[in-house]
Amino acid sequence: MALQILLLIAFTGAFLTYLLGKISSKLRNIFAVFISTVLLGIIAFLYGNFSEKIFYLEFLGLPLILRIDMFSWLFAISIAAIGTLSIIFSLSYIEGKERTDFYYLMMLLVNAGMLGIVLSGDLVSFYIFWEIMSWSAFLLISYNRGPALAAGMKYIIMSIIGSIAMLIGVLSIYTNYGTLTISEIAPQIASASSSYILFILILFAICFGVKGAVVPLHTWLPDAHSEAPSPFSAVLSGILIKMGVYGFLLIMYVIVGVKGALINLGSEILRFNYILAWLGAITIVIPTFIAMLQNDAKRLLAWHSIGQVGYMILGIAFGTSLSIAGGIFHFFNHATFKALLFMVVGAVEYRTKGIRDLNSLGGLIKKMPITFIAALVGACGLIGVPLTNGFVSKWLIYKTLILEGAPFLAFAALIGTWGTILSVYKFLHNMFLGQLPEKYKDIKEAPFSMQLPILVLSLVIFLFGILPGIPLRIINEIGTSFGFESLNLTIWGIVSEIGILNMMNIFFAILIASIIIWILFRKGEKSIPISQEDSYAAGSYIPKEKYHYTVEFYNPFYKMIKPYFRDFVDEFYSIIVKAVRNLSERVRKIYSGDLGYYVIYILLFSTILIILKMGLGLW
Repeated sequence: MALQILLLIAFTGAFLTYLLGKISSKLRNIFAVFISTVLLGIIAFLYGNFSEKIFYLEFLGLPLILRIDMFSWLFAISIAAIGTLSIIFSLSYIEGKERTDFYYLMMLLVNAGMLGIVLSGDLVSFYIFWEIMSWSAFLLISYNRGPALAAGMKYIIMSIIGSIAMLIGVLSIYTNYGTLTISEIAPQIASASSSYILFILILFAICFGVKGAVVPLHTWLPDAHSEAPSPFSAVLSGILIKMGVYGFLLIMYVIVGVKGALINLGSEILRFNYILAWLGAITIVIPTFIAMLQNDAKRLLAWHSIGQVGYMILGIAFGTSLSIAGGIFHFFNHATFKALLFMVVGAVEYRTKGIRDLNSLGGLIKKMPITFIAALVGACGLIGVPLTNGFVSKWLIYKTLILEGAPFLAFAALIGTWGTILSVYKFLHNMFLGQLPEKYKDIKEAPFSMQLPILVLSLVIFLFGILPGIPLRIINEIGTSFGFESLNLTIWGIVSEIGILNMMNIFFAILIASIIIWILFRKGEKSIPISQEDSYAAGSYIPKEKYHYTVEFYNPFYKMIKPYFRDFVDEFYSIIVKAVRNLSERVRKIYSGDLGYYVIYILLFSTILIILKMGLGLW
């Protein structure tokens, strides 16, 4: 009963929030936070109280099933946590904007749809909730109208293509096996031919690749992020695109399974998981360096969202205990630090009246110190700096690639980290360091409703970076349920024959080094405060209105790489769209609306049929 009640609360709460908004905006806000918190509490309470399946409805003779296990629970708790924090963040961000009732309805509805996806025990329920999530996301991406409508259309068209591919796969499975219950499909598909399994995997991979923004199906994401409201960008990047990762795990390791010959599907370099791993590597490298070319803070983070999904795909595609743990853990970690970074941008955007151009900001550390610290923590997690959760998950993936003899994939992952460092430096420096523009001299720190989610996520990044054993125990149980060997874990890290990861040792080493550096710093001469305009570069003073001389610092590098780091895939899709549009325009001219033309068309078609029958004797 708990799962039915959970989804009933999620969906009913979304519509009740909308109706309460017509009475009082304050009541609506309180209820939205209340519903989100209740859902989080129920899911947390369900930990350990897992049931394999619960029948709750029948649709066209097909049973609709809800089920929860450790796999679905981890994704559900992540959805509920990020959703709750994003709703709290929205309280100030969305205040005073138009259609706020609609905004909260869609925010809660998209979270409800995602919960339905991870709790589905059959492919009919999965597909229905998938569509609810997709269309709710479309309405949120398009929320600001104007250019947002174009971004939303781009997203939903690609989502529809993915959904059609999944629908074909679902129908094929039902035709062959007479069931869409996941637990019943898995043992039957294991005996299917390799070509059929590959056919199913490709169809679902198209759908999940679109949602996960895997290259070359990624082109909707940068536009969607830059146009969507920032609290939803936190959900979109932190959780929604990870539904693609969840889908890959579901189809690869739950439905097909390791015993279903997934790892050996194909031959040599043409194995399915090997090709998927290379797509993951490409998804890491190219978007990460494209991110360096961006001056819009949200577009920069959007490209990094694509790049970080590459690490997850690389981990889950490689198919070892260590890589699966790294891929799933990186999903969880990315949800925290990327949601945090989008909230940081949202806070800055809120205080600067919508400014996201990195070359127009600077010096905000003086006015928004808490937001800066959060940005620094999120950036460290994104890079994978020790003591952050991102370090542990990337360490697991790097170690897998090195131990399994994949030096080129390992090099691609390391190159991605290097590109991340360069672009994140630009993000932090141009936004928070250097001179404070005169127009921002009276700016204030973000309101408490924005600070609270930011502080919670910052704490989680450090907590699971120092004590990774807490989430890794859950992730290890997921891996063993997939059929992989159990990892030897401690609360501080992982113990194995080839090395130990002990984050407590790293913590104390960094702490001691920091104390020594602090002592040496204190022994030196004291710094002298000066005016921010009293600075020079190459012997020339800095103009007062130009925040810092490193604006456009990467210009020489841009000129070198820009011709190669364009989004060629998006350009290719644009060519196809243009061709289809031109063809459609020509076809449209046939339908002139004049009845006489239609009569002529019918006569011509009839004449052709008569000639074919009488002259050629075709039938």
